[in-house]
Amino acid sequence: MVTIVVGGQWGDEGKGKVVDFLAGDAELVIRAQGGNNAGHTVVTRDGEFKFQLMPSGILHPEVTCVIGHGVVVDPRVLIREIEQLREQGHEPRNLVVSERAHLVMSYHPLFDQLEEQARGDDRLGTTWRGIGPAYADKVRRIGFRVGDLQKETFFRKKVGFVVGQLKNPTLAHLYGQQVFDCERMVEEYLDYARVLDPFIADVYPVVQGALDRGAGIVIEGAQATMLDLDFGTYPYVTSSSCTAGGACAGSGIPPTRVDAVVVVLKAYTTRVGYGPFPTELSDEIGDRIRESGHEFGTVTGRPRRVGWFDGAVARYATRINGATSVALMKLDVLDALPELRLCTAYEFRGQDYDHPMANISWLKHCRPRYETLPGWQAPIGGCRTWEELPANCRAYVERVEELCGAPVGLIGVGPRRDQFVVRPGLPLAA
Repeated sequence: MVTIVVGGQWGDEGKGKVVDFLAGDAELVIRAQGGNNAGHTVVTRDGEFKFQLMPSGILHPEVTCVIGHGVVVDPRVLIREIEQLREQGHEPRNLVVSERAHLVMSYHPLFDQLEEQARGDDRLGTTWRGIGPAYADKVRRIGFRVGDLQKETFFRKKVGFVVGQLKNPTLAHLYGQQVFDCERMVEEYLDYARVLDPFIADVYPVVQGALDRGAGIVIEGAQATMLDLDFGTYPYVTSSSCTAGGACAGSGIPPTRVDAVVVVLKAYTTRVGYGPFPTELSDEIGDRIRESGHEFGTVTGRPRRVGWFDGAVARYATRINGATSVALMKLDVLDALPELRLCTAYEFRGQDYDHPMANISWLKHCRPRYETLPGWQAPIGGCRTWEELPANCRAYVERVEELCGAPVGLIGVGPRRDQFVVRPGLPLAA
């Protein structure tokens, strides 16, 4: 009864909406990795909810929502999201934050910005949220964990060492920046601790208890396969493992207990920031898709780069993640286009590739191989069954299935949480 939801492109595929949909039949939703560089949007009758750290199942009060140990938590952002939920009439009593999750500290965004500036023209296009530096400190074993907020003496001593002896000298001597006041930082984070204390817990018994009961569990991944630290377009990637394997590691769910993996794809492709993008459109069609799909970052507000559906990327993602099904989102954005192109493979130096190459220079200069399908030029936002979709629309979905090598079980036909077509008989979740 365990389902993993992961992105199959460069993020922003609509994972939050899919998780919200699946959470209706779940007891537990676990956010597995990433930080407030992620953005999930859920549209309900109560309005639009934009989350960066909060698990997307939080709007189901009967579902326990866990921020897992694979996440890096900026307490300021988490507290702001808790307050926003309360303002919109939702008390997050169902939220649990793992004491093993790491903290984004005040200095992490600053180091993120300084390191990006030092790269010059080779900058990565990070969000300056401090996510990479927080994960780096975790690996260096000088990170702060959420549970440290509950240990004042230990926290005070560790701030004195990490900030006083490591971070401040680097800021002063390498970057010429003003240093942090250790005592002021301690007091700031103890204030956060008082707000977050009711939510902090050891989630091991929570997760294991749910497994023992055979409860429905949804693991929510952030970012996406092409931003994965190992499998993505390195170095233009995020700092965590955002595949199904990483979801297990970041949630505490053993891989032998996973029943279904839903890879979420847009009906076209987008990415934010720098890095190769073989099917990118820099023309009027790309602009039309961007405006129709409201392709602007939830976290940064930056316009997203837009391109045709990349079957090579989709195939790669479904195989790496072991997809049991695909959720194809924002299909309605293509309603008005008279014809649609799908990339089936790449050609580089006379050789065909059916997957994204690790050499990003090759990927940047490869030539996508396209095929063209007729559009349906009709609104599909009111469709709720497979048969109601126009014939050309169904043909497009079926061709996406062939390219992915996995069945499309769920189709997003609009922004609201009820705008889905569920294909009967296909494996959406266990």
